[in-house]
Amino acid sequence: MIDGLEAITFDFGNTLVPFPEGPMATELRLAAERAAGLVGCSPEQFVETWAEERLRQFEEDVPEGREANIDVRVGRVLARLRGMAVPPPDRRWDDAAAGALCHPGELAAILDTYADAFAANTPVPPEIGPMLQRLAARYRLGVISNWPLSASIDRFLVAAGWRRHLTSVVVSQRVGVIKPWRQIFDVAAAELGVASGPSILHVGDDPGADVVGAHQLGWRTAWIRLKPVDSPLPVAPPAPDARPDLTLDSVLDLEAALAEFSHASGK
Repeated sequence: MIDGLEAITFDFGNTLVPFPEGPMATELRLAAERAAGLVGCSPEQFVETWAEERLRQFEEDVPEGREANIDVRVGRVLARLRGMAVPPPDRRWDDAAAGALCHPGELAAILDTYADAFAANTPVPPEIGPMLQRLAARYRLGVISNWPLSASIDRFLVAAGWRRHLTSVVVSQRVGVIKPWRQIFDVAAAELGVASGPSILHVGDDPGADVVGAHQLGWRTAWIRLKPVDSPLPVAPPAPDARPDLTLDSVLDLEAALAEFSHASGK
């Protein structure tokens, strides 16, 4: 099953890094405090408006394969806090008009605060770095993540010391589409320098996004079965026809599964 494997890609949230509710609430609170000082609102107003616009983005963008980008969300939140009316249900936001209500540097300052808080407050699982180092000696490694602010993942990977083990880091905000849409996997294969197909194994926790998405390009897949029960991370619609090549309790079980295959095949 794993014969001819050249590269392994990993989902980020709830695959490499577990995401219970707590750390993400901390990042939002710090961003809200920064925004409150810039805009003159209360942190509670910012968080409440953020939650409303987050839900609107998921309803509008995700079914069309777009990420619910945080830079877009912050622009809409600031516009609302400055008096811009919310569009009716049958109309989309005028993001150009919303952006005109943001003062120069405000958006960047809030996004920087959020990304820095993410890197500083997201716990680093201590076993992952050594695992990536060992795997990188045999395979090209990458990350493919649905995430609404690529700077958050970029800064976390550097701070954790994991980035040096990775040939590719592909994030939906940067690419413009989310898993399971094939374009995000195509970008990863190109960055890895490996032809799309069975020579790439994708590891993730979401059957609908990770397993279905990778299989449509002929990649092999490993599904991570267990994750925090209180995680706020969204998942793709149920995929009862998803059939991963490997089912693991944890990403840390991957090396043993690969070693078991190598031993059985005499390689």
